[in-house]
Amino acid sequence: MSAEALVETRKCMAMPIAIPKGFRITPEQFEQLAKIEQLAKIELTNTGELIVMSPTGGEAGEKNFNLYIDLGIWNRQTKLGKAFDSSTVFILPNGARRSPDVSWMRLDRWETLTDQEKQGFPPIAPDFIIELVSPSDLKSLRYEDLQAKMTEYLQNGVQLGWLIEPSTKTVEIYQLGEAVEVLNNPQTLSGRNVLPEFVLDLSEIF
Repeated sequence: MSAEALVETRKCMAMPIAIPKGFRITPEQFEQLAKIEQLAKIELTNTGELIVMSPTGGEAGEKNFNLYIDLGIWNRQTKLGKAFDSSTVFILPNGARRSPDVSWMRLDRWETLTDQEKQGFPPIAPDFIIELVSPSDLKSLRYEDLQAKMTEYLQNGVQLGWLIEPSTKTVEIYQLGEAVEVLNNPQTLSGRNVLPEFVLDLSEIF
């Protein structure tokens, strides 16, 4: 199926369709797909592979919301940057289109963008991201793929990232210039020097 046929099919159907592994499209075709209201969360790798994730279930959606609220409250109090939800697509320096579950960017970096860039897919990597592993994620990706995506974030300018796996109560911490740190059943997570004084309580996540 061509990318154009996929766009037309999605315009006419509410039912999800299977995307063959390795299916590749252009950035322009990706933008067409992203504008279709019925489509689930999608990403585009730097090689043009289209990744379609299943819609989030209730429990995962609640956990994502709690993560976003906690970061949002901290950000409103500090006014240090801009926080984004899972529907925001960032164009990374390597050309990939990624939409972390939760992300944050320093205000000075956000202000380097033009108004048009802010309104579209921002062509910049956030400073901080969270990826929350959900059952729907693992229908579309292997866990190793999620780990590779976290590494990609660091390679493209993200300073700090958390890969949170609620079912096993583990967190992988990715920070620029440091080895990946794995925490088993942590009670809290620190924003370190990237998010000053931000502490995430994991009781609502685990």
